[in-house]
Amino acid sequence: MLRLSALGDVCNLVPTVRALQRQWPQARITWIIGKAEHSLLSGLSGVEFVVYDKASGLAGMREIWRRLADTRFDALLHMQQALRASALSLGLKANVRVGFDKARAKDWQHWFTHRQLAPHSRAHVLESFMDFARLLGVDDTTLEWNLPVPDSAHGEARRLAGDAPYALISPCANPRLRNFRNWSAEGYATLIEHLWNQHGLKTLLSGGGSIQEREMGERIRALAAPEAVIDAIGASSLKGLLALIARARVVIAPDSGPVHMANALGTPTVGLYATTNPDRAAPYCWREHVVNRYPDAVRAYLHKGLDEVPWGQRVRHPDAMTLIRADDVIERIDAVLALPPRDRVIPEPRQ
Repeated sequence: MLRLSALGDVCNLVPTVRALQRQWPQARITWIIGKAEHSLLSGLSGVEFVVYDKASGLAGMREIWRRLADTRFDALLHMQQALRASALSLGLKANVRVGFDKARAKDWQHWFTHRQLAPHSRAHVLESFMDFARLLGVDDTTLEWNLPVPDSAHGEARRLAGDAPYALISPCANPRLRNFRNWSAEGYATLIEHLWNQHGLKTLLSGGGSIQEREMGERIRALAAPEAVIDAIGASSLKGLLALIARARVVIAPDSGPVHMANALGTPTVGLYATTNPDRAAPYCWREHVVNRYPDAVRAYLHKGLDEVPWGQRVRHPDAMTLIRADDVIERIDAVLALPPRDRVIPEPRQ
């Protein structure tokens, strides 16, 4: 399997791995994966990881080719629509190379594969990955994750959050150029006040250590009651974040890794979507609880209807997320907190 990034996407791919393992329990599965993504999924049962650090460039590819020089795979599942991944695939030996169909392939990926998936229009990302298992003859596509979260990560989570119940807000998506997925500090502060006053829940702020994320955290804290906020931005490892998410009563975030991590762990999830289509990229098991302003953003900023834009079209406008109203998010939060608890897929730490 070749899928390097990103955090949310690799979480959506894990059910495909589990489906392959159920079909062929003795199969050897090798996953070529990105460095950060490996730190999130390391320890995934039955999988041998080969890590590629994109900062290593061609030298890193050559190292992987040397490592796998004596390995010939029965099938290479090329699940990354990027030229970097396609270039890496050229140095791997495989009897067959499977990739996306032309409608879903990007960056000329179909030139690097022998066989393409059957067309699947308007597919969610998770379903697109599962199509690889279907092509290989897998019938049981039951969703299963069982992400590994070590005891050390639970200890990290307890040190940051304590033992009292809390909500988790991850306010920022990846700080890439023209990403425009972030909501407002004022909106998040309103949610924090509601969670504290109406549900007695503190809110833990999570995120990486980028300047953008730290500044967003500072703005939110300036607007919210200090006793209602636990600031963990830049303070946790990725495994620690998994543990924090697993223990949260609810996770609220824009289209980013944490909503898909929460989905994989069975944690109630409220995704905030305006610049990306939730029908394609929402937290899969919590799609009905997404705040969806994507159709409004398409009309307002692309001046088109949903049926007039390509599947996966993003609305790259800095004001798109302002279409989300705090009342809409609060309604979804109240709804998921009222649901009976679901069985979690990760065990409690050993005492």
